[in-house]
Amino acid sequence: MSARRAPLALLAIGAVTAATLTAVAASGHVPAASAATTTVTPTADTHVDSSAAATNHGTSGQLGVDGSPTKRVFLRFTVSGVSGTVTGATLRLHTDDVSGSNSPAGGTVRAMTDTTWSETAVTWNDQPAVDGATLGSLGSVSRNAWYEVDVTAHVKGNGTVAFGITSTSTDGADYDSRETGATAPQLVVTTGAAPNTTTAPPGADPVLVGVGDIANSGSGDTATAALLDGIPGTVFTTGDNVYDSGTASEFATYYDPTWGRHKARTRPSPGNHDYGTGGAAGYYDYFGAQAGPSGRGYYSYDLGNWHIVSLNSNIGTAAGSAQEQWLRADLAASTKPCTAAYWHHPLFTSGANHAPSTATRPLFQALYDHNADVVIFGHNHQYERFAPQNPSGGLDTTRGIRTFVAGMGGASHYGFGTIRPNSEVRNSTAYGVLKLTLRSTGFDWQFVPVAGQTFTDSGSTACH
Repeated sequence: MSARRAPLALLAIGAVTAATLTAVAASGHVPAASAATTTVTPTADTHVDSSAAATNHGTSGQLGVDGSPTKRVFLRFTVSGVSGTVTGATLRLHTDDVSGSNSPAGGTVRAMTDTTWSETAVTWNDQPAVDGATLGSLGSVSRNAWYEVDVTAHVKGNGTVAFGITSTSTDGADYDSRETGATAPQLVVTTGAAPNTTTAPPGADPVLVGVGDIANSGSGDTATAALLDGIPGTVFTTGDNVYDSGTASEFATYYDPTWGRHKARTRPSPGNHDYGTGGAAGYYDYFGAQAGPSGRGYYSYDLGNWHIVSLNSNIGTAAGSAQEQWLRADLAASTKPCTAAYWHHPLFTSGANHAPSTATRPLFQALYDHNADVVIFGHNHQYERFAPQNPSGGLDTTRGIRTFVAGMGGASHYGFGTIRPNSEVRNSTAYGVLKLTLRSTGFDWQFVPVAGQTFTDSGSTACH
């Protein structure tokens, strides 16, 4: 079990035009042709300050949020010209270009029911209520950068919507207001094909795409979820789907507004943080049948010429355990020529925070005995690719299984320790997803980074 993590630094994304305003476009993936985006700026924005209770800040170039003195931000947008079903909405804020804009906690974004307040009349003594649902949180922020929060739950179409931003941190942040022009807040509304119905073109090879260590009070998960919007196929997770304890509330607050829009095509696996709630009840209740039998959490499915197995490294994995026996029987019954598997705790990793999980070796042994081709792990918050290995970690170019650690879904990065044999590529600074294109006789892999980051990794491996 890992200790509670520090708040996740939200991913800064440079200013872009409305036509290219998605992490998908930045990564080279094309969204569904029927999707369209509309970008609007506020019709009103201001903040209030408990230390200046009677002062109005409606014409200020700054929007301040803080816990001491208490400062709250109010934003109002009028959405118009939107046609069709809203499938996504993103609130974008730009931090002021002053050192004081650096903050370990940039604020929590909430919906507001009051949309009638006046920008030039609001004061601390006369302010609207921030009374709606929590939509997301701004993690650690730095000056002169863009930050995003998924607010789809509050934007249903044309009309007026309002947001409040609050913070309990005594180290607050300042954002640019609408008076600044180019760096004014933005609300980006997407309409068209829903992201969770993304499908591959007819006749295309199946795609398996995903990552682990995903959703928390930061917004790295917002950026990785945006990548999925333009990548067709089946979504996998390598555990720790939500932090810190896998509660129903955390799934509703952190996972559902981001990766939740891809839930219909997601085939997850659980991590130790998902088991922070007794029996991983929040995880099983949220994903339902897609997570396999409740309390068991291991299952399999087929994609094209591939047999895919999702395993549970939080329960018994020893030789002779119920899971290991099921795995051997499942593999023996498969008629597919290629096999992939994924689970949370890595058998092979160079991560400094979590050592290799030797308890999972019997699962790897069963896969090796049945000529599996690729295994993907999570748990360490980084990316690492290994050459094909046998269960003991020896290089095996004949029957060895290629493995990946894919824990870069949104949780704060971990560093590397002792570099293990056969580790070929490592990165601990980029967030992204791992995309596998499942060919009939092999697979192509690609690390797809979020917008604003450049690290990538790609290659191909033939099936045994």
